[in-house]
Amino acid sequence: MGTLDWIILSGTLLFIVSYGVWKTRGSKDVNDYVRGGNQSKWWTIGLSVMATQASAITFLSTPGQAFHDGMGFVQFYFGLPIAMIIICLVFIPIYHKLKVYTAYEFLENRFDLKTRSLAAILFLIQRGLAAGITIFAPSIILSAVLGWDLRTLNIIIGSLVIIYTVSGGTKAVSVTQKHQMFIIFAGMFMAFFFILGYLPEDIGFSKALKIAGASDKLNILDFSFDTKSRYTFWSGITGGLFLALAYFGTDQSQVQRYLSGKSIRESQLGLIFNGIFKIPMQFFILLVGIMVFVFYQYNPSPLNFNPAATQGVLNSEYAEDYKVLQERQLALETEKIIAQNKFSTALELKEYTAIEAAKMQIININSKDSTNRAVAKTLIKKADDSIETNDKDYVFIHFILNNLPKGLIGLLLAVILSAAMSSTASELNALGTITALDLYKRNKIKDLPDKHYVQASKAFTLLWGVIAILIACVANLFDNLIQLVNIIGSIFYGNVLGIFLLAFFFKYVKGNAVFFAAILTQLLICVIYYYLIHIYPSGQEKLGYLWLNFIGSALVIILALAFEAFDRLLKKPLE
Repeated sequence: MGTLDWIILSGTLLFIVSYGVWKTRGSKDVNDYVRGGNQSKWWTIGLSVMATQASAITFLSTPGQAFHDGMGFVQFYFGLPIAMIIICLVFIPIYHKLKVYTAYEFLENRFDLKTRSLAAILFLIQRGLAAGITIFAPSIILSAVLGWDLRTLNIIIGSLVIIYTVSGGTKAVSVTQKHQMFIIFAGMFMAFFFILGYLPEDIGFSKALKIAGASDKLNILDFSFDTKSRYTFWSGITGGLFLALAYFGTDQSQVQRYLSGKSIRESQLGLIFNGIFKIPMQFFILLVGIMVFVFYQYNPSPLNFNPAATQGVLNSEYAEDYKVLQERQLALETEKIIAQNKFSTALELKEYTAIEAAKMQIININSKDSTNRAVAKTLIKKADDSIETNDKDYVFIHFILNNLPKGLIGLLLAVILSAAMSSTASELNALGTITALDLYKRNKIKDLPDKHYVQASKAFTLLWGVIAILIACVANLFDNLIQLVNIIGSIFYGNVLGIFLLAFFFKYVKGNAVFFAAILTQLLICVIYYYLIHIYPSGQEKLGYLWLNFIGSALVIILALAFEAFDRLLKKPLE
């Protein structure tokens, strides 16, 4: 990184923090701090909702996901537009009518205090874990860039977010996210066009797509009914739908964004905006990863994109073995270029036989490439078992640091860090609000002035910021960070969504039945996750994790209906 990169990076981050503190200083009451005084316009809501979901993990992991596995991940979002329509028609009108500060406040009105508290606690567990991961993700980046200790970086990044989030609450999160989204879009578009410019002169965008397709990177739709597959059309339209319903309809980090709207219409328009543009945005980010893949078909790439892994094995007794493997990979890179040139020529000549022959050659080379990378991971593990061999999350940052011009490197790092800050700010804001209002205030015997609960919200936001930093300090790479966040959400979201669906559509079901059904469902989901997903290596699970959202929702509804029927049969309440 050059001086210009540091100026752009530090200037962007300082502007976001300073602007957030200055613009929203002095919240007068709980409504002002938690709901931003209900002044947000639909475009602010829409951008804020997108920025909350689009963390650094999105821009760090998604291109790497596409690089390794192709475009199939976009199916994860297919249920989202349907979810937005349902939330606009059902959730938002009820929330606004009841004038709630949190989503779980509604559950007490419908059921009882213990059901509200249970849902709030489930939210705090999963969102607290996710907040730590969203801090950890950008720390990986700066650790690779600067060689700094990960824990130090976790503390620095977490502290920056805490400053303006504690200071200004919901309004601070919303006003900063508009600027963060502008930086994010500008940086990603610039990166995309620079990648295209770095491809050989005869490789345009259309031909680049065909090159990616030859390596099976453009298989977007999978209509198979294989429940073991993580991403299919059916898992996206069902499990993805239930996950989106739970996330946008019951997760306070999102609900708080549209509760700040000036009216029901503004909140609805904000969510519709997100429903229209979310899939294209994710498609574009995946496409950036695909173009990075095409770039590395003509340029050498490391056996492992994690620089710490490479350095670790080269400083070990397995250094000579690794160097031999690097030489073998370098020879394979030459074969790869020759094969791609043959494929490109065959495309121009439109010779079907030559095209298919070149494809087979490319597939054979990809198989050898995968074998070399697997051997490399084995050597790295032998050298130091503590080093993370999974390198999906390092692919895009490796490309940025080694290929983009000065200035743009700083901008792209600012993009990823801005995304991390916006998402983490929303999460801390929501965690502090839920703790202060759903647990502290509601279970406190003596009612205190509004100012006290504003201070309590700030104190709990600070506390959760510290907890998130601690979680980040003990975090480690999973198969892929973006998948880790979604897996954590899937374990809890289905259950919470089922509770809300019972509240909306099953008016005769009472609080006791829902409470006990929710506890039992959460235990069963954890068991299902462990025995059908967790204990198996990546790609060999017995159940795709997205199905947990559907199963959780269905289980809690069925159990609650059964408990309610049993309760009525006995003519006495469940205890």
